[in-house]
Amino acid sequence: MRPDILNPLFAEVTALKGVGPALAKPLERLGIARVVDLLFHLPTGWIDRLPRTRLDASDAGRTIAITLTPRDIRSTGSARAPTRVQAADAAGNIVSLVYFGGSSGWVKKLYPLGTSVRISGKLETYGQELQIIHPDIEGDEGFREREPIYPLSEGITSRRLAGLVEQALARAPDLPEWIDAGLKAKRQWLGWKEAITRIHTDPADQAARTRLGYDEVFANQLALMLVRADTRRRRGRALKGDGRLRDQLKLPYALTGAQARTAAEIEGDLVQEAPMLRLLQGDVGSGKTLVAALALLIAVEAGAQGAMLAPTEILARQHYETLRRTLAGLPVKIAVLTGRDKGRAREATLMGLADGSIDILVGTHAIFQEAVGYRDLALVVVDEQHRFGVAERMALSAKGRVTPHLLAMTATPIPRTLTLAQYGEMDQSRLDEMPPGREPVETRVISEERVDEVVAALGRHLAEGKQAYWVCPLVEESEKVDLAAAEARAAALAAHFGDRVGLVHGKMRGPEKDAVMAAFAAGRHGVLVATTVIEVGVDVPNATLIVIEHADRFGLAQLHQLRGRVGRGGGHSMCLLLRGNALSETSRARLALMRETNDGFRIAEEDLRLRGGGELLGTRQSGEAGFRLVAPEQLGALLPPATDDARLLIDRDGGLDADRGQAARTALYLFERDAGVALLRSG
Repeated sequence: MRPDILNPLFAEVTALKGVGPALAKPLERLGIARVVDLLFHLPTGWIDRLPRTRLDASDAGRTIAITLTPRDIRSTGSARAPTRVQAADAAGNIVSLVYFGGSSGWVKKLYPLGTSVRISGKLETYGQELQIIHPDIEGDEGFREREPIYPLSEGITSRRLAGLVEQALARAPDLPEWIDAGLKAKRQWLGWKEAITRIHTDPADQAARTRLGYDEVFANQLALMLVRADTRRRRGRALKGDGRLRDQLKLPYALTGAQARTAAEIEGDLVQEAPMLRLLQGDVGSGKTLVAALALLIAVEAGAQGAMLAPTEILARQHYETLRRTLAGLPVKIAVLTGRDKGRAREATLMGLADGSIDILVGTHAIFQEAVGYRDLALVVVDEQHRFGVAERMALSAKGRVTPHLLAMTATPIPRTLTLAQYGEMDQSRLDEMPPGREPVETRVISEERVDEVVAALGRHLAEGKQAYWVCPLVEESEKVDLAAAEARAAALAAHFGDRVGLVHGKMRGPEKDAVMAAFAAGRHGVLVATTVIEVGVDVPNATLIVIEHADRFGLAQLHQLRGRVGRGGGHSMCLLLRGNALSETSRARLALMRETNDGFRIAEEDLRLRGGGELLGTRQSGEAGFRLVAPEQLGALLPPATDDARLLIDRDGGLDADRGQAARTALYLFERDAGVALLRSG
């Protein structure tokens, strides 16, 4: 149960004064549904207002706060022309207060002639005059000398949001201290309530920002330690394979050194009774699926069952086909189960799992629904680990007689700092070399103005019997707009290449999407036009060209994933990045790095530096909250002391049951890392 002291913070935001349905909508778009969400919606900057008694041209470009007396209001009566209020300071210096749009009537109400009013705004020069465009008028609460600037959504202003934050701060209780007393004194850190109050009143306060960032990292590391400790104390099952199935594997190539090393690490984990908890990172094309197949064969050799969990139907069916090809000729029965499997086929699969005749199951979330039972599930492989939360992992783990071993995989290389922060409870393996014969993908950056040349080159590519992807631009965070862009591009290409052009996007039904993918895999389509739905789970060796429109709008990690769709067979492959003309420095740096290297781990580190974490820190994944308070540049410095402090709490200070532990329990719930507490209760 969440500690009662936190209940005021987890109340719905509609409990605050003035928040009705109309205001709740823009707040919801900002991810603000509860009072605590307001507290954690930190300012991204601030406005410094300079209090002035006199107007001075040397202040041009600065935001000032000053008392003025309106002397005249000028308007042409045209809706397009501005309304100008001529106002004077105490010394008689004149400034124009300029308002655009609408009639002048409401401006006259704001500025009764001869009546002093205090305003604030950016002072500018216009010819020989001073002017302020759309100044703010001081309310009852007065102007802050430093006003925070918040991320906003249409329908809410920064000042309105700041007023709601003030209400939220008034509800914030004094929380017990969870930081080790010696560490807090050494760092001279503020208390939690003082820090959260200060950051909203003075966003430049680095001491407050550091304290809050530390708190979030500490709660995260403590939760990971609790998950790991729970896994280690649970009764597992040693899986010792006899090699009979692996010896029958007929691979067309030898394992890379990295694959052999990783397979040995996994085998060493599986022979232990304590359940394995290992993260396998491998760049695109490094051979993770083969390593997973070897692990699954060990489970089958030991008389148990294995399951592979994928985030999408496309990826699940891709893995199913890959495993069928890899394990062809072995006495191993593999099945696939996704949400659209119905009727007799589904019933047959469920019966095979229950009686043990199915050795390996591949599927989506459907494989851990309540109706799905296993005779003896002993190993779970989770692909694209970042898309699953602790809750999903626990649900699947509950399917075994004892806690199954867990191998998590990701093809998205993660910077080392983020790996420790997000997966600190896991042992880690890296596939850091490519299989022999895999050539790096040649990458070129081309102006979008040369798209006709690219289409002509595509025609020559198809004439050679090869295939290509064309990824449509990420126009905005709207599936509808992205879909329109994809449909328009597919139509334009079809005018050149007819029915050799296929289209796939996230709005298509499963069978329809599979039919297009199957046609492309079989070579009936030469070009596959797609939104980013192809980012993972598509493997067509004959596709050796990928064109990515508006590549400057994508993050580095996503560009690298998309590029990984080609270069999967032998021979030369190419990636063409079409760019716009108005490039930021960051976009230029991204595209230059993509041209320079195919090393996903290097790209991940640079992505973190250039964009501050991108998807890794900025989004809430399924079941796992991302970081909200710690800035990416802080993470490297705060991670070691937070990890040490969490370990000290568990090893020296009595864990969650002692005094500091009770305070730490509050931190876990505050930062929504309380899965560890739930594990302790269930254990």
